[in-house]
Amino acid sequence: MEYRTKAVVMDSEAIERAVTRISHEILEANKGASQIALVGIVTRGARLAERLADRIRTIEGAEVPLGLLDISFYRDDVGVRLSPEVHRTDIPFEVEGRDIVLIDDVLFTGRTIRAAMDAIMDYGRPRSIQLAVLVDRGHRELPIRADYVGKNVPTSGKERVRVLLGDDDGRDAVEILETAGEVE
Repeated sequence: MEYRTKAVVMDSEAIERAVTRISHEILEANKGASQIALVGIVTRGARLAERLADRIRTIEGAEVPLGLLDISFYRDDVGVRLSPEVHRTDIPFEVEGRDIVLIDDVLFTGRTIRAAMDAIMDYGRPRSIQLAVLVDRGHRELPIRADYVGKNVPTSGKERVRVLLGDDDGRDAVEILETAGEVE
């Protein structure tokens, strides 16, 4: 199906403000950075996690452990997908007893987050798992909510949300996409 951009809901400045705000909220909720570790879901969640780690380092002057998580084989639709795109998982710190901040670009049905929580538990039992997302678009199928949200973007079920990050996409933006055949 072909999609076209319906609206740009966040530009690069809005994304940077959201990253700064989420960083402050994480630090406030956890009383600093001493017990937290960031785990980004590949690909764009990992990019956001890197940005949050940099921002926390600037704000707090502390290095926060950073991990990358591939959930390809934890998804509940792994048997349906013909060939999932597999990335590496790298969690170079002890998960046991830590406050893990799981990071993704868009929260939609909650199924990706459920898979990510299952994957993290294979590395140990964290003290808590918190969720930070750049965009919450609603339409939850599971009882999952984000602790830290850059922007709530109400969408229809037919629309898509695309996050573009300069590291991979050449520019920073969040766009709402609609099918090319639809007319407002």
